Amino acid sequence: MLKILTLETPAGDALVDITQQIKDAVAESGVDAGLCAIIVPHTTAGITINSNLDPATPADLLAELKRLTPTRVDFAHQYDTPADAAGHIKAMLVGNSLALPIAGGELLVGWSQAILFFEFDGPRSRTVQVKIIAG
Repeated sequence: MLKILTLETPAGDALVDITQQIKDAVAESGVDAGLCAIIVPHTTAGITINSNLDPATPADLLAELKRLTPTRVDFAHQYDTPADAAGHIKAMLVGNSLALPIAGGELLVGWSQAILFFEFDGPRSRTVQVKIIAG
């Protein structure tokens, strides 16, 4: 089963918790055991798993990525804006896919973990591909 999630992201850099949407896709699939592959098909966006315990975690994650890769005007490639080049680098650092096991009809993630979509050049209309594979 392939499910396409659609997100409308805010301006600039942002984190969007899509955990429940992914869990809903797994439940909808009816798969008892298998794999959930999550792919972000964008070059200025990414996906990761991280803590959902402290509400300040997203701010720290975004701040650290901005510190590592600030928006600068001296990037060689600037298709749209300087944020475009910085977004490409941030997306490379974060990654664009996850593969998570399914058991007992549920996504296996830690009790304090969230699946987080990173936006690095918003606002944008984004998609996330969720492929559920039985077996």
